[in-house]
Amino acid sequence: MATREEVERLVRQVVGEVLAATGGAAAVAAEPGRRAPLVAANWKMNLLAADVRAWPAKLEPPAGVELVVCPPLVWLPLLREALGPAARAALGAQNVHPAPRGAFTGEHSCAMLRDAGASWVIVGHSERRALFGETDAFVAEKLRAALAGGLRVILCVGERLAERDGGATFRVLRGQLTAALADLGFPAPDPATLVVAYEPVWAIGTGRHATAEQAQEAAAFLRERLAERFDWRWALAARILYGGSVTPASAAELAAQPDIDGFLVGGASLDPAAFSSIAAATARAKERR
Repeated sequence: MATREEVERLVRQVVGEVLAATGGAAAVAAEPGRRAPLVAANWKMNLLAADVRAWPAKLEPPAGVELVVCPPLVWLPLLREALGPAARAALGAQNVHPAPRGAFTGEHSCAMLRDAGASWVIVGHSERRALFGETDAFVAEKLRAALAGGLRVILCVGERLAERDGGATFRVLRGQLTAALADLGFPAPDPATLVVAYEPVWAIGTGRHATAEQAQEAAAFLRERLAERFDWRWALAARILYGGSVTPASAAELAAQPDIDGFLVGGASLDPAAFSSIAAATARAKERR
């Protein structure tokens, strides 16, 4: 008897063939310039002031790739100053609280993040879920508040190793994505303001990464779910990133996949030269497509 994962893979194949015949999802491959690549840096809890001041000097942004840097919140104003008026990269935050103000010690509102220079925020990162107990419902609340508060969002979803080994990858991705988007009202948000990052938890900080085939399969699945939630036009305009021990060596093959529009980079982003190499590899891969 076929497993649920095998059935869903077959369904995706059939859907893809139908869309190819009708000009649906195949339009992504036919129009390689449709979605601008995005490469985002998540510094997590790393670097000190001297590192932050020095980081932009070695950043080499390639043409045609949007860059976002998400430092620890305390460094947002300093990094904004270090990057200078040329704005070679946008700034983002690693977390946000959904309330506009109040007695939430240690938290920061959307307005505070914008005031500190952030235009993006990461929501639902696996470390926030696993280490700080963030539920799907709280992730959804943050997402809704961030979009309403004028921030662009990188929404993270991904499965643990036991879930992948148990054939539950697509069930987990469907559940996390459905829960996060459930409370978004009409009309749908601008797809430029909502990016989905597939981050297999088993590949974060482990030195392992999903194969190009695994990453593409997950990204295509997520795009189909976005089409179900909104519509195909919206889903084809939305960007899907891969995050999980991305390096300059692995970036080219991953970026060549049709449904992977860039990366959420962790450890490698601490080195501006490595981060620039990943962005450059992304630009080259999308130019060749």
